[in-house]
Amino acid sequence: MYTNTGYMNLTDDELEDSTLPLKANSCGVYRLLTHPVMSTIRPLGRPDYQILYIASGKTWFTFQKEAVEVPAGNMVLYKPGEPQQYAYYLEDKPEVFWLHFTGKEAGDLTKQAGFDDSRILYTGVSSKYQELFLTIIRELQLPRPCFEELSSLHVMQLFLLLKRQRKEGGFQKTEIQKEMEKAVHYFHENFSTDIEIDHYARKLHMSTCWFIRSFKQYTGMPPRKYLTSIRAKKAQELLESTDYSIGEISSIVGYENPLYFSRIFKKQTGISPAEYRKAAR
Repeated sequence: MYTNTGYMNLTDDELEDSTLPLKANSCGVYRLLTHPVMSTIRPLGRPDYQILYIASGKTWFTFQKEAVEVPAGNMVLYKPGEPQQYAYYLEDKPEVFWLHFTGKEAGDLTKQAGFDDSRILYTGVSSKYQELFLTIIRELQLPRPCFEELSSLHVMQLFLLLKRQRKEGGFQKTEIQKEMEKAVHYFHENFSTDIEIDHYARKLHMSTCWFIRSFKQYTGMPPRKYLTSIRAKKAQELLESTDYSIGEISSIVGYENPLYFSRIFKKQTGISPAEYRKAAR
């Protein structure tokens, strides 16, 4: 399992704090690599709030003894003390970001974001949310001066983005959003093949320019860059968890030329595949 987490290093009785407006307690991201399932059961919940953002794949939640499938592009909220039960399955290829937070303004912020009507909120698949979670993780991992205040500001930024999207009526899926969501799923399922953006756009009866513009608006990046990002992430997983050669991994993720794959990988991650494998191990 790939995991990247940051913690405020608090004791259990400090997780609920009403003296501050808002505070990030911990934040992280999970991706299953080899384990078939990862489940979480907290019958008594947690003393703080928790948000889970399904960035790709899907996750299964149990609410009042009923299993609910939650696909990518949704956030799930647990309030303090609410029972928690959810599971990730390897076959669903989930990537899930999570955030634990507290503060006297936390309840109002969740309501303003749209969680007053439902614990599941459709937000769309967007890199801007992923980047915010990663920024909070980095702040908590390296306690530099003012890291507590900055991590809280990033949590506030997350809720302001959700509030803006709600006020702009962005939580209802339009036909374009549905098509872009299908495109995201198609890219994740077929990243190892030679996907021609022009050809895919024609299948949707769209011009290439309109498809690229719509896809970027939905995900935060152009389709070709998004596809490259998927391939780089998959390559990272294989470098971490398998003994495949770099040439074999290059072929698996869709690059027939290992040298070209190495250049792309270094451009995405800052280091070569060999250096990445050495650091990971």
